[in-house]
Amino acid sequence: MTLRTLVVCCAWIAGAATAQPQSASAPPTFYRDVLPVLQQRCQGCHRPGQVAPMSLLTFPEVRPWAKAIRQAVLTRRMPPWFADPQYGAFRNEARLSGAEIATIERWVDTGSSEGRSEDAPPPLAFDDEWTIGKPDWIVQLPRELKVPASGKVEYVHVRVPLGLPDDHWVRAIEARPSHPEVVHHIDVLAFDPRTSKYGKLEPGRPYTDPFDPASLPRGDDDGTGEAYGDGAELMGGYIPGNNRSELGPGRARFLPRGSDLMLVIHFTPNGKATSERSRVAFLFSERPPTERVRRYLLENYRFAIPPNTADFVVHSLVTLRANARLLSLTPHMHLRGKSFRYEAVLPDGRRETLLVLPRYDFHWQLTYYLAEPRLLPKGTRIECTAHYDNSVNNPYNPDPDRTVRWGEQTWDEMMTGIVDIAVPAGEELAGVWEKPTYSSKQ
Repeated sequence: MTLRTLVVCCAWIAGAATAQPQSASAPPTFYRDVLPVLQQRCQGCHRPGQVAPMSLLTFPEVRPWAKAIRQAVLTRRMPPWFADPQYGAFRNEARLSGAEIATIERWVDTGSSEGRSEDAPPPLAFDDEWTIGKPDWIVQLPRELKVPASGKVEYVHVRVPLGLPDDHWVRAIEARPSHPEVVHHIDVLAFDPRTSKYGKLEPGRPYTDPFDPASLPRGDDDGTGEAYGDGAELMGGYIPGNNRSELGPGRARFLPRGSDLMLVIHFTPNGKATSERSRVAFLFSERPPTERVRRYLLENYRFAIPPNTADFVVHSLVTLRANARLLSLTPHMHLRGKSFRYEAVLPDGRRETLLVLPRYDFHWQLTYYLAEPRLLPKGTRIECTAHYDNSVNNPYNPDPDRTVRWGEQTWDEMMTGIVDIAVPAGEELAGVWEKPTYSSKQ
């Protein structure tokens, strides 16, 4: 995996750390002033074995990066948080406060003093196994998958039997690759093998093309807005900086008895042949929830981005057929992605901006959890607008001279507005979401 910016802090850490007050005559020190900020904001990713490229646990580890850290926080490249603060409030917001930025800036400008170790806060205790806590159920790929050292690797689909004899409500789910350096993302789907086309696949066998591409079920075709159609529900997944789904008290996803999982894995060879065996952990609710949650996609895959085009716009929208509560938003594009916007048009015509990403970053595909769920009445239209830069001005553009269409590989493109929708647990979710519509223009 290649990270295009210096990683200083991790996006999943929420809550604001308060910088220690200091007088003008007392320059900040590492142990007293800076380490508390790093603990709250950065060390979730910046420690051995995690996604960040360097550890920020100790003074000897941090000191060589001091000037780079200062620059990254002053320009707000880090922590990775891309939502425009003018729109929406999110419970997992990872922006540093002004006081935190000032503390780091002054610490570097005054010589990056170590200070007294007795001023340090107690070290944080991390669970490097699972961030959601001790799982109730862990599922692992039945066998290791071989990842070549180089070349194009098609998406791999693996059916994983669960063998659950009873219905379960899932309140949290987390996916983890055994070798994240060669895994770009994992989709975790649940399906009924008795009725789904996926039930025809041999358990444990990796398929790069389980069905003819023309007949591969997609939410766009069956009108459900499901990730892969055919009754398969997207339960969660993994992408760098975003590997868990927690829904909050009283909410859960439904996992019917007899369900199997489909793990859809996108490998990115890094020059070394590797074997990968991903795992998925579940936390179950002890009692039925008050709200059932399901993930839907506003996806447009009928677009063609012309060569050498600096600003190409792609739209998708859906109208809700019933009242529902919006919980989270997850924009998804590839390397030509430039910006992304979610809006809600209410039945009375009022337009509300839900989320704006002025600068989309393919390397940090975050989920934005609303601070308070937004009730959207029946007839509300959710609209997504994505902008793409297919010009030479985009330093991450694989080929500006190429017409770009929908595709699974990173040198192709996608336009997907992912949302989590909740309804009362006793109501039927199937009738909430209609078939998305889409358009594009230069």
